[in-house]
Amino acid sequence: MSAHDHAPHEHDDPAHDHDGNGHGGAGGHGGHGHDHGPGGHSHGVAADADRRWLAMALGLIAAFMAIEVVIGVVAHSLALISDAAHMLTDAVSIVLALIAMRLAARPARGGFTYGLKRAEILSAQANGLTLLLLAVWLAYEAVRRLLDPPPVEGGLVLVTALAGIAVNVVAAWFISKANRTSLAVEGAYQHILNDLFAFIGTAVAGLIVLTTGFRQADSIASLVVVVLMVKAGYGLVRESGRIFLEAAPAHVDPDAVGDRLAGHPPVTEVHDLHIWTITSGQAALSAHVLVAPEGDCHAVRRDLEGLLAKEYGITHTTLQVDHAQDSLLTVGRAGEIPGPDPSSDPHCADAHGPVHRRGPHDH
Repeated sequence: MSAHDHAPHEHDDPAHDHDGNGHGGAGGHGGHGHDHGPGGHSHGVAADADRRWLAMALGLIAAFMAIEVVIGVVAHSLALISDAAHMLTDAVSIVLALIAMRLAARPARGGFTYGLKRAEILSAQANGLTLLLLAVWLAYEAVRRLLDPPPVEGGLVLVTALAGIAVNVVAAWFISKANRTSLAVEGAYQHILNDLFAFIGTAVAGLIVLTTGFRQADSIASLVVVVLMVKAGYGLVRESGRIFLEAAPAHVDPDAVGDRLAGHPPVTEVHDLHIWTITSGQAALSAHVLVAPEGDCHAVRRDLEGLLAKEYGITHTTLQVDHAQDSLLTVGRAGEIPGPDPSSDPHCADAHGPVHRRGPHDH
């Protein structure tokens, strides 16, 4: 018996509305249990407030970056120019985050059934790739200047770096007030923190040049900035890549989730289990669940949705709940039944991924 035979249609659920504020938990083929309440996606910070804090940080960073480029050229300091380049990626990341936040706020419609929520992931990936490309160029320039260091104005470098530390502290505070569950916002925040550490290194380099005349300190500080840029860029590309490839969230083990669901009586089997991330902080899950013939499909679906929300924080769920046929309780592959015509089985003749049952089993 499929869940369509048990559950009312999603649009008949009084908890369902069309403004996106609440969705009833209808099970079955395509039924969704979305919760935007206290256990759902409440971020605690209004989108307008997020944009205001980001815009303030952007203005501060852009103004100082322009000044720093000029001083870096005058002082012949690659460390300052490197810091300015890093600040450019900070500014770009904030701009992209602002654009992505506006796009993500648009309601789902037409072919975009999730809306444009993944715009922020595009923003994060573009930001990460930009960081990596800039790091390659700055590394080349730093090595070249290590071999043939130009004269560097250590005092000017030191004063500018100290000012940069102050600017980044204020900018980091601005962004910390926004909603950092967004990968784009968190990426911008981490970039500014990295830039803060880079300015500290540049200040130390300026002090060394000023007091000892060791001009290579400027290039060494640039290489420190390059390392920070590579670390931040790789992290953003990796995390956004996981989302684009629809991998499970890093903190969720799909095998453990499948075993947990299969261990809930009267569930006999869970297969076609998929867990992916829609956008930052919004994981989704779908699965085909078989229950014992005497089991209540409605109750099982509600219990499993509650379990997923409480233990894993997954509130976007699509659970197809069916009664298991006797033959399905004795086989080793989902949907496989004895007889010459397996295609007659209504249960997933071509299931994806491992089958989860109670007791020891292979994944």
